[in-house]
Amino acid sequence: MSLAVNFSEARLGAMSLAKVGNPSRDEALQTSKTLCHFQDEEAELLTHCFLKSFKSLELHQLHHHTAVESNELFGYTTAIFKDPECLLEEGANIARHLHAQSNHPNIKAGDLCVSVVEDILVAGEKTRALCIIKSESKVPFLQISVVDGDLKLSTQQGIYPDKIDKGCLILDHNRAIGYSVYLFDKSGNTNFWNREFVGAVPVKTDDYLTRRYSELCVDFSQKGLPEDARQEDRMEVAKRAIDYISEAEDFSIDEFREVALRDQDTIEQFDLFKDEFEEETGTELEETFTVSKPEAAKAKKKLRGKMKLDVGVELKFSSGFIDQAELLLEKGFDEGKHMQFVKIYFHQEE
Repeated sequence: MSLAVNFSEARLGAMSLAKVGNPSRDEALQTSKTLCHFQDEEAELLTHCFLKSFKSLELHQLHHHTAVESNELFGYTTAIFKDPECLLEEGANIARHLHAQSNHPNIKAGDLCVSVVEDILVAGEKTRALCIIKSESKVPFLQISVVDGDLKLSTQQGIYPDKIDKGCLILDHNRAIGYSVYLFDKSGNTNFWNREFVGAVPVKTDDYLTRRYSELCVDFSQKGLPEDARQEDRMEVAKRAIDYISEAEDFSIDEFREVALRDQDTIEQFDLFKDEFEEETGTELEETFTVSKPEAAKAKKKLRGKMKLDVGVELKFSSGFIDQAELLLEKGFDEGKHMQFVKIYFHQEE
C-alpha cells in the first residue's frame, strides 16, 4: 500500500539558500549567511509552489551500501529534525554535498533552497519534513515600479515554480529504515540526483513491483526482442506478460517465464533485459511478490490503449474509447490486399 500523505495543512518555515555551480567548470559554491523568513502570505504561496511537484510520486528511502547512517543526507536531515535551529549550518552542508557531486559536464549550475516544512499529514499524523529544491533555469518576468514619481518597466530573472528542475522531500517518518522520501528530476536522468546526491532507492511495495514489472514487460517487447521481430509478435509477448500479471494472485518469476515468455530464447532475452534494467537503476527486483490488482488493472488498460502497426502508424485510445471499443472499433482482414485493417466509428471530428 502507498503512504497516505496530505499537504493541506502544511506550512513552510525558514529556508537556507545556495548557488551551486559545477566544479568541473570551476563554478563556485555560495551559501547564505542568514536564514530566510517569510510572512504568512509568502509562506503559504511558497508552500504550495514547492510541494505541488511531490504529489503522486513513488515512495523512496535513503540508502547506503554499508548502513543508512552513512548516507550524507541522512545525517544532515537527522540533525535538522532534532534541532531545526541548525538549518543554516546543515543547509550549507547539504549545498556542499551537492556541489561535490555536481562535477559531471552535463550537470547545470542552479539555485538551491532547503527548508523545513511543518504539519504534513502522514497517515493522519502531523509530521515535519525537509524540502530540498534545485532550480537550474531562470525565466524573465516584467515588473512595473515607481521611480522618482513615475512608472518604470523593468525585466528581471527569477525562479518559476512550474520550472523547478529537481526536488527531494524527506518526511520525518520511518527514520530507522532511511525515512520516507519523495523525489523528482525533470531532466529524466535520475542517476545524479536520486542516487549520487540523495542516495535513495525505491520502497519495493507490492504496488511498486507490480507497476515496475508491467512497465518492464512492455519495454522488453519493444526494445528487448531481436530487431527483426514482427510487431504482432512483440504485442503478443506484451499481452501474455500483462495477462499473467493481471490474473496471478502471486507473481513468480519461474511461472512468469513459463506462462508468458514460453520459449528459451525469449526467456534468455528477458533475463538479460531485466539484468540491464537493475544495473542501470541500481535496484534489484524481487522475483516473488503479491500482485497489486489496482496496478495490474492500470497496466492492462494502458496496454489496450495503444496499437502500433507495422506500416508506421501508432494509434492511442483514451480510457473512454477503450470502455466502448467493442462498439467503436472493428478489425478484419482484406482478402484482396492480404492485409489486416482497422475501422473506427465516430460521430464528428474534433
